Amino acid sequence: MSAGFKPYPFEAKQYAARLPELEGDGSSAREAQRHAVTIVGGGPVGLAIALGLAKHGVRSVLIEADESVCYGSRAICISRRSLEIIERLGALDGFLAKGLPWTGGRSFYRNDEVLHFTMPQDENQKLPPMVNLAQYHIEQFLLDAAERHADLIDIRWRTKVTALQDDAHGATLTLSSPAGDYTAQTDWLVAADGGRSTVRDALGLKLQGTSYEGRYVIVDILLDSARPTERLAYFDPASNPGSTVLVHKQPDNVWRIDYQLRDGEDADEAIKPENVMPRVQSLLDMMGEKASWSPVWITIYKANALTLERYRHGRVLFAGDAAHLVPIFGVRGANSGIDDADNLAWKLAYVVKGLASDALLDSYSDERVYAAHENLSYGTKSTEFMAPPSFAFDLMRTAVLSLAREHAAVRSLINPRQTSAIAYTASPLNAASDAFANGPAPGMVLPECPLTIVDQAGASVGHVTDLIAPCFTAFYFSEDGATPAPIAALETTLAARALPFALVPLAQRQSADAPRRSGWDHTGRLFPMYDAQPGTLYLVRPDGHALGRWHGDAGTVAAHALAALDHALCA
Repeated sequence: MSAGFKPYPFEAKQYAARLPELEGDGSSAREAQRHAVTIVGGGPVGLAIALGLAKHGVRSVLIEADESVCYGSRAICISRRSLEIIERLGALDGFLAKGLPWTGGRSFYRNDEVLHFTMPQDENQKLPPMVNLAQYHIEQFLLDAAERHADLIDIRWRTKVTALQDDAHGATLTLSSPAGDYTAQTDWLVAADGGRSTVRDALGLKLQGTSYEGRYVIVDILLDSARPTERLAYFDPASNPGSTVLVHKQPDNVWRIDYQLRDGEDADEAIKPENVMPRVQSLLDMMGEKASWSPVWITIYKANALTLERYRHGRVLFAGDAAHLVPIFGVRGANSGIDDADNLAWKLAYVVKGLASDALLDSYSDERVYAAHENLSYGTKSTEFMAPPSFAFDLMRTAVLSLAREHAAVRSLINPRQTSAIAYTASPLNAASDAFANGPAPGMVLPECPLTIVDQAGASVGHVTDLIAPCFTAFYFSEDGATPAPIAALETTLAARALPFALVPLAQRQSADAPRRSGWDHTGRLFPMYDAQPGTLYLVRPDGHALGRWHGDAGTVAAHALAALDHALCA
């Protein structure tokens, strides 16, 4: 074991500050061009929003205080839902090539295994339930995709917001960089600048909720081990008596270790290498890991369950940690931020392009505040189990762990409840729909299923999520892919309104006359999964959530779809 730190097996490219075209000079210097959208914060959420806007052809300026992607593992677990979003943003390849997929994990109480959980994974899925990938890789792969859209994404590195004035028309930012200071104006401002949000502070907004006293030391180490990738949790282990330890394997032989500090331990002392390294060594000894290792990063973490009451404040919109802080247990932090980005990008793009009323952005706040409360509810339960906030919680946890050794019925109480897609079942956008026995109700994401996709290149096996484009999509189910005139007319009607829309026929059987972009249910599982029959139509939002669904007469179904779009866009 080396006594010193080693650098990460990853070297981030560093970027210099630059100035745009300015008018005036000195303290009165201002950017000549007013922007439609300015994003503050170049982490995963800010980059995902910029990429989402670019997919809709909307230009943005992204302000980032640092000179490169982040340092340290930080967020490390990316969910299937986030991977679906990242694929639509054009950045998935790096995530799958570098990331370590996993499907479950194990929990131990002292020396005994008390839980072995697995996440949903079956033959219908295209992507793994979870991928381990350090945040610096996450940011780099998103940045690589953003650089491929340099005409639509203007990244301003080493630039800080020092003052902010907002009004009914947008915001004026005072920006500082080593290359010079200036002001810039924007129609819409997106705050994705993290838990210590400068924008949030400038507007005098406060996060509401609970901050927990329990603290965790987070350590990244280099360790060459053949141990499989899974979530490992140790309760009251010999290496950290009375507390908990979490262990995750990452790419490049980096291992993430989180261990709870005991009551009364001094945080500043706890993160000194001479105090961290004996604990890590004790843990590795307990795990049976014999290889040499070295630390590469140490920090401290305190669980928070906090959110803003609203994520839209006039022309300022909040996303990610600037909007909410979710405990790390259940990996909802970065994943909820990526979901924020997916929800916000298409709505903001439609407003900027004049395709929707700005009231559409209120639904962003409604849906994502609801999602935050769902995530906080699960995150709070996990936090209270992982780091009991009182003697009563500690007593309950000890009882559960003790019983779980022999009684499988209580083991579900140990389950970390990993993040899953949020269903916006009470969304104001949801359309009145017909009764279905199963399938995605309005507000839910589409369940995955393989199908044969027919397009100009021919036929190939794909999945339902491959057919979600940066537009509204109508999936029309029929026997052979044929679409009645009222359904086919949807494309003409919406094209006349310049509304991005795709009609995708889905057939029960293969047809030689399949339309140019359609699907064929070659497994026979798609139609039952969606409770579909010939004449069924699902209308899907650009973020993959169902907007409405109907059976029956083609003219009536088409009229329902048009009414649902008008309602959603406040046209």
